[in-house]
Amino acid sequence: MNNTNPSKKYRRWLGGALLLAAAAALVWAVYRPRPLLVEVAPVSLGNFEQSIEEDGRLRLKNRYVITAPTQAELLRPTLKVGDPVRAGEVVATLVPVAPQMIDARSRSVLQQRVGSAEAARRAASAQVQQAQTALAQATLEAGRASKLAQDNFISAAARDQAALSRQAAQQALTAAQAGQGVADFSLAEARAALARAEPSGGSSPTGRWELRSPVDGQVLKLHLDSAAPVTVGQPLLDIGNTVGLEAVIDVLSGEVRQIQPGAPVQLSLGSGAAPMVGQVTRIEPVAFTKVSALGIEEQRVNVIVDLVQSSPEVQRLGDGFRVDARITLFRQANALLVPTAALVRDGDKWRVFVVEAGRARARSVQLQDRNSELAWLKDGLRDGETVLMYPGSMVADGQAVRVRQP
Repeated sequence: MNNTNPSKKYRRWLGGALLLAAAAALVWAVYRPRPLLVEVAPVSLGNFEQSIEEDGRLRLKNRYVITAPTQAELLRPTLKVGDPVRAGEVVATLVPVAPQMIDARSRSVLQQRVGSAEAARRAASAQVQQAQTALAQATLEAGRASKLAQDNFISAAARDQAALSRQAAQQALTAAQAGQGVADFSLAEARAALARAEPSGGSSPTGRWELRSPVDGQVLKLHLDSAAPVTVGQPLLDIGNTVGLEAVIDVLSGEVRQIQPGAPVQLSLGSGAAPMVGQVTRIEPVAFTKVSALGIEEQRVNVIVDLVQSSPEVQRLGDGFRVDARITLFRQANALLVPTAALVRDGDKWRVFVVEAGRARARSVQLQDRNSELAWLKDGLRDGETVLMYPGSMVADGQAVRVRQP
């Protein structure tokens, strides 16, 4: 006789089944595929730009270098770098160089030369006085002869002889006066030579040269900041107007052919400063070699950019400031844009992963163009869709994903 209770047996089987179900649920909860945590970005319509980003520096359009016109002594400058100057204002003062001293023997010779020149001048002065007396006598005799000839007391020949004697006396006076002029110049020359030998007692020579600013501007550089002797053509200071600035951007020679004069440019000093607007005015036709930060020699070309002077940032800039430049090569409005970080190479094509109902769906796209940040799509997506950023090897078509919250 079987005494086993059917209800107990049923409860035993039911308990085992529940235990197995709980174990299976626990295994599924532990090993089930979890949604992948991802970053996403929207597909949108906007402006697509193809540009070149390089660094450069600012420089003055017009720089004026004040130089010494003659050998002289520069007085200590009163101006400092950054001081404003007006056109015509004195910016540097020069004095003649003090003459070299000579020995006592040469000084004595020069003194004797001065004495000789003074004696020659006195002799020339006496000759002038003698010629003046002779001319006065000849003038009286010529007048007397003219009256006697009118009264027929002397012949016409005697009258003419007296007139010729007067002319000869006049010419002799002219020659004597010229000789006196020569003696005066010789004396002045001898005294000037002697003055070079006389000690000056430390006093500054006279006849200062005052150099003036050609334009309104600021002092950019002082080549000499104290009194010093200078030579002909030696630079003394630089002057310029910092309002008239332009930017010089060096671009790789392989990329510069894409730039056209008039292309818009954005310039920034960095550190969150607002960008300034400019445009390309000139592309220099000569390349130069520059070593990059990686030690690679590169051929580069200078691109000259004119700044829009109405920008308030321009008033705070100066010569030689470093700038970051963004030269726009091409711009397209209302372009379908997607971040380049969302693109995945698929053979010779491209694809992206679109987030749909918590799943990543692979979708092929056609590119029109792209830059370092955005890609311009021709086909494959619609405005407003959401794509995965930085899809890795773990993302597959149909992969469950969960958007990371900011």
